[in-house]
Amino acid sequence: MSQGPTQTDAQKHFEQTTADTLDTARRQARDKRHSKGFRTARENLEDLIDRGSFVEYGQLAVAAQRDRRDPASLRIDTAADGVITGTATINSHLCGSSHSNVALAIYDYSVLAGTQGFFHHKKLDRIFEVAERDRLPFIMYTEGGGGRPGDTDVKVNIAGLNSTSFSRWAGLTGKVPRITVNNGYCFAGNAALFGAGDIRIATKKSSIGMAGPAMIEGGGLGVFHPDEIGPVNTLCSAGAIDLLAEDEAHATALAKWVLGYAQGSIAPSPAADQQILRTILPDNRRMAYDVRRVMDVLFDAQSVVELRPVYGRAVVTALARVEGHAVAVIASDCRHLGGAIDVDAARKAGEMMELAKRWKLPIVSLVDTPGFMVGPESEAMGAAKVMPELFNTAASVDTPWVGIFLRRGYGLGAMALVGGSFEFPTITASWPQGEFGGMGLEGAVRLGFKKELAALPEGEARDALFEKLLAEMYEKGRATEAAAYLEIDLVIDPSESRAVILRGIKKR
Repeated sequence: MSQGPTQTDAQKHFEQTTADTLDTARRQARDKRHSKGFRTARENLEDLIDRGSFVEYGQLAVAAQRDRRDPASLRIDTAADGVITGTATINSHLCGSSHSNVALAIYDYSVLAGTQGFFHHKKLDRIFEVAERDRLPFIMYTEGGGGRPGDTDVKVNIAGLNSTSFSRWAGLTGKVPRITVNNGYCFAGNAALFGAGDIRIATKKSSIGMAGPAMIEGGGLGVFHPDEIGPVNTLCSAGAIDLLAEDEAHATALAKWVLGYAQGSIAPSPAADQQILRTILPDNRRMAYDVRRVMDVLFDAQSVVELRPVYGRAVVTALARVEGHAVAVIASDCRHLGGAIDVDAARKAGEMMELAKRWKLPIVSLVDTPGFMVGPESEAMGAAKVMPELFNTAASVDTPWVGIFLRRGYGLGAMALVGGSFEFPTITASWPQGEFGGMGLEGAVRLGFKKELAALPEGEARDALFEKLLAEMYEKGRATEAAAYLEIDLVIDPSESRAVILRGIKKR
């Protein structure tokens, strides 16, 4: 009498079923990816994680299409239902095993164009639940075409709009760091997941849009090639991408690098000679300079990673380290609009404050600004709503904050960059070149002494009076005077800035 399948048969079946999900069994799909210059989802996975650390969830899932495909086709062509999910460790050599655990979801474009099906969503929900329960940072690769209409086995819903994946992903906000990575086409639901990440990384071959070509055409909005929808240059200019990568390998390296700032302190890298900071600013107070040079000297070597460099350019936002301790940086760039904070720069600064709050990072502000950008054009962009929102955002930040004024600290804009008040930071310091006032000195002279200036004819006499009044106002607004009136905590030698930061973030 037959005893049914043996243990050996069960083992063979398990091994074959598992093997069908891997690249070796899916050679045609792998070769198609390689022919485009792209990597497979599992190749990205192996490059991302510490070797041998991955525990895969739902590997044997297939698309809900059993009534339209044979079992072999389901296992190979719809392997893992288009998304690889699980847990692993990343950067354990830097931050130690106890701080290196992460959760992952890597979309597989070679499976039904990376579309989101019934079991696919169940896999996402499961790994989101694990990440929330165990407080695991999350990295997601999002390449794919959005919702999938071809899951014919699903008999229990109409439109599937009761899916909980998007709300669960959003529910991780502020609970765990979330990094999204994209290469290639990313539309509809995939784009929604990408855009909701804390840090968004995209390759130059990415096209990311809230609808793909079929949906756009179906809505009567025209016919477009996928490459025309959400090209990265457009998205970078709009601030929708934090880091632009050359290719998947570069994007993966960036994801690991950025994740490290959320994982905690590491062994410090050497820092540049801090005496350089004494002479790094131009002698002429009206001359612009690149604040990135200041940052490269001030922070640990090779530790500064700038986010969204072509968006909101009056403010530089970055992640960096001081003696191995991770910090979020908000710095004025006086080469753009003289450092005046326009609407885009205000949004960018506010979102960096929010990131610091979510990732529990101290903030370091390096300030040199004449204040908020004003005028009818600025107001037409919503300045009266966007700029005040900086104060709301800063008020909710509960991590240490160090404000260092490199030069100008004028008006509400300067206050906003240090949390809404010069008293908000843990330490508010200034370099000796610091100058302060309710508004830019030149504007203050023209406004405050309008009658006196108008009483003189245009020419040398009026110019001489203007320069005299400007010099007097500058003397009154010097950093040493501001410190004497207790509007700032201290004036420091620029070479002492690292020590002040470490004290302010309570690491010394």
